[in-house]
Amino acid sequence: MAAAAGDGTVKPLQSAMKLANGAIELDAGNRPREAYTEYLRSIHYISQVLLEEVETTKEAGETMPPDTSKMLKLAQQCLERAQSTAAKLGKTCLKPAMPAAAPNPQPAGRHRRVYSDEGGKLSPFLPPEIFQKLQGAESQSSKKELTPLEEASLQNQKLKAAYEARMARLDPSQAMQKTSLTLSLQRQMMENLVIAKAREETLQRKMEERRLRLQEAANRRFCSQVALTPEEREQRALYAAILEYEQDHDWPKHWKAKLKRSPGDLSLVTSLLSHLLSLPDHPIAQLLRRLQCAVYSTLYPAVSRAAAPAPGCCPPTPNPGSRRLRPSQSLHCMLSPSEPSTAPQPQDSPPTPSLHPRPVGPPSPVGDITSGLPDKDSSFEDLEQFLRTSEPQGRGRGHGGQPEPQLQQLKSAVEDIHNAIDRLLSLTLLAFEGLNTAASKDRCLACIEEPFFSPLWPLLLALYRSVHRAREAALSRSMELYRNAPPTAIGIPTKLLPKDPEAKGTYPYCAAAQELGLLILESCPQKKLECIVRTLRVICVCAEDYCPTSETTSQAGLPPIAAAAIGADDLLPILSFVVLRSGLPQLVSECAALEEFIHEGYLIGEEGYCLTSLQSALSYVELLPRGGLAKR
Repeated sequence: MAAAAGDGTVKPLQSAMKLANGAIELDAGNRPREAYTEYLRSIHYISQVLLEEVETTKEAGETMPPDTSKMLKLAQQCLERAQSTAAKLGKTCLKPAMPAAAPNPQPAGRHRRVYSDEGGKLSPFLPPEIFQKLQGAESQSSKKELTPLEEASLQNQKLKAAYEARMARLDPSQAMQKTSLTLSLQRQMMENLVIAKAREETLQRKMEERRLRLQEAANRRFCSQVALTPEEREQRALYAAILEYEQDHDWPKHWKAKLKRSPGDLSLVTSLLSHLLSLPDHPIAQLLRRLQCAVYSTLYPAVSRAAAPAPGCCPPTPNPGSRRLRPSQSLHCMLSPSEPSTAPQPQDSPPTPSLHPRPVGPPSPVGDITSGLPDKDSSFEDLEQFLRTSEPQGRGRGHGGQPEPQLQQLKSAVEDIHNAIDRLLSLTLLAFEGLNTAASKDRCLACIEEPFFSPLWPLLLALYRSVHRAREAALSRSMELYRNAPPTAIGIPTKLLPKDPEAKGTYPYCAAAQELGLLILESCPQKKLECIVRTLRVICVCAEDYCPTSETTSQAGLPPIAAAAIGADDLLPILSFVVLRSGLPQLVSECAALEEFIHEGYLIGEEGYCLTSLQSALSYVELLPRGGLAKR
């Protein structure tokens, strides 16, 4: 079922992912020429869709669709893989055969991959100092007001240019007029400088008086304690900076009046935070960038050490046909199991599935596979036992059972992130007292998290993946071994399967697997959670399409998603099947990060039910039996 709803339409993003997945399948199957063609076809399709969207939005005067950025990311990844495939075909001749000669230094390009500190190894992430410069570039490029002396300097430059033009038009015999013009110019320039200096001194005196007055106001706000902690002193200084900012700008007063007139309007909260964080000179926006740089500086060395090979392990041998990853792919590929290569692999070490959802062809003979699967009636009876047994596996422990240092680094980074978000929220509530309600606080938190996590999530996810590497490897192996297993072997009852699966040309619940694949394109916990909720809703839509509502088993007391069409006993096998077909082992780390950073209010509602269901399905798939499997 290719649509997320029952109308049979296909989203352009899902169609583009299908084309890209087909190319990845060909590439993994050692068919580089066909894969190269499919990559180019995917890029061409995305370009056509985006051009049509531009024409449509230009005529209607609408904004760009939300899927545009995801389509661009997918096109970029297809282009990178096409370049790698072209290199294997010999279309890109990087090093022509020539006699051995002394290596000549290559000129440095404008954009270069950054070397880390571990023996010159290429790192997919920017060093903290470059990240800090990029974060501060927007603030430095903002418009700056001229001081009185700077304005006087500009005026004097204009006067001098006019003086030179008039002097050029005078005859050599008009010496008296030239002398008069010169004296007049000197007098005007001197007057401009004297007036500007007096204005600047007056302005500085008034600014200092205002600063002291606002500092006293901030001191009165924080006068509850005699001895303030360093954090409280910093917050007081930031609050004084906010008061000073509001003296120079009128928009905060207008927004406060709007909040006072409509205290329960959450759309005002979203618009206010969006406007506030878009202004690089506001103290809250400046604090957000400083905290981002601090967290990035904490994460970067931990991820760099995690990516380095362990002592005593042989470094991987470079494969001439292997793909080079660019920093833009770090969200999906950092610290993931190795990609399938053209080299033959041992029988007990199957290639790792693709990181993107991919359409699976006709099922292969699975007689031996289904014999090794648990009985569908008892598949999820011992789920709690599975969860208990999976807890010690790979969760913060290395291959030898010793705790990994990355776990402590992850805990420290998580604590820093929580503290940073709390500081931003408390400062926002200080600046706008009208937001100090439960609903407004939750909306503020959601609005702050999106810009805060966007540049940090790839690095944070890489650290999570280093901690959960063993679990991801187990999940990846299960995905490879069971990717062609029929739905009934996973425990899905036949009544929740299409009557004629060959008619639609796709496997059951294909739309749900495609929706789940969109999760890795997001970089905000809230949006990732919304993607999981949409995935379970698509499952319910597919179940209602496969089976009439009267035949489905609704259970009382469950959230709307579970009670809409199917019960929890049927939802978990379907979700496990969707996880298998998604081919995304990093879902383990994604869910672990979401569980940590999602607001506790969401964990007791529909969103929490969906996240817990996905974690249960991941644990089950991770622990599928390995015995009794026969791979061709």
